[in-house]
Amino acid sequence: MNIVAPHGSVAPGKLDISSTSKVPSTRLVTVEMRKMLDTRAGLWLIIAIVAITALITVIFFFAAPDDERTFLNYIGIMATPQGFLLPVMGILLITQEWTQRTGMVTFTLEPHRGKVIGAKVAAALVFGLIAVALACAIAALATAVSGAPGAWENIGIDDFAKFTLLQVTGVLQGLAFGLIFLNSAAAIVTYFVLPIAFSIVASLWGALEDIAPWVDLGTSQTPLFEGRNLTGEEWWQIVTGTVIWVVLPFLAGLVRVLRAEVK
Repeated sequence: MNIVAPHGSVAPGKLDISSTSKVPSTRLVTVEMRKMLDTRAGLWLIIAIVAITALITVIFFFAAPDDERTFLNYIGIMATPQGFLLPVMGILLITQEWTQRTGMVTFTLEPHRGKVIGAKVAAALVFGLIAVALACAIAALATAVSGAPGAWENIGIDDFAKFTLLQVTGVLQGLAFGLIFLNSAAAIVTYFVLPIAFSIVASLWGALEDIAPWVDLGTSQTPLFEGRNLTGEEWWQIVTGTVIWVVLPFLAGLVRVLRAEVK
């Protein structure tokens, strides 16, 4: 079959697409965000993040003593539930291409896999930052209603930065586990089981307690959850933990995706 090329020449069996414009990165990011909302798992996960964030705030509002109903405490109690759910969102953004068998369509429409993964990372970070903004808004509303003495004291930019760092790191770790396993169940189970297994081993083997802050991300991030000022050593422990549990798995998973056969 002869197909007429754009310039009017006939190219038997070939189609000239050299003049076709590339897919903009912004469009890819938008598509990845829609994918998260268009699937049942993704949509319910987003709903769960919003609902649990609001619910945990209401529980703290009624359960906490008056003097503890401060803005920073409201932010602090939201870090844990969001820290559990946001990584799952990152996992689903990656694994849905393989578990729902949409990868062939995605990588056919955009053959540059690295560009697609970059769009998924950007989409996940956007969702993560929206979750942070939501938490801050709910915390501000709850603090204004509770009227605790000194509720707005000692609030600094670093407090928002620490909270954002926690959530963004969790999202990136979820993306990394998704890239490695390319399977939702395996990635989610491993993400939750490994820290528990490490804690059990560390409690049984005393020698691991000293090195735990350097090799276990959950342990090194404890000061961030507590909202206190970190020492230089504690910051380096966060860096090493992030490299071990986020950077290296992400790079290994990226290599796998770039080389994997899409079915």
